[in-house]
Amino acid sequence: MSPLESRKQLLIAESELNRSQMEADLAALKTEIVALSDRAKSISSIASSVAMLVAGLAGWRRGTSIGAPVKHSWFQRILKGMGLVSTIWLAFRSQRGREKS
Repeated sequence: MSPLESRKQLLIAESELNRSQMEADLAALKTEIVALSDRAKSISSIASSVAMLVAGLAGWRRGTSIGAPVKHSWFQRILKGMGLVSTIWLAFRSQRGREKS
């Protein structure tokens, strides 16, 4: 075997070792990426829960602050008005029933 052929055989063997090592490194990298992705999802879930909690607490704090003007929606105003009208209507109706009796 000539020195050139032996050198060629050594380079081929080294190349095979490098290829095998690269496959192992890529498998380890893939495992780490999956683990990192799972952690990111977990952190995202926790952050989402914390954000909802903070928003709820902020809303509750706004709703109970003293001296702050309360803003009602138009639907709440309509319901409140209908409640007032029905109370007045029932009062007049019961008074008419007493007058007839």
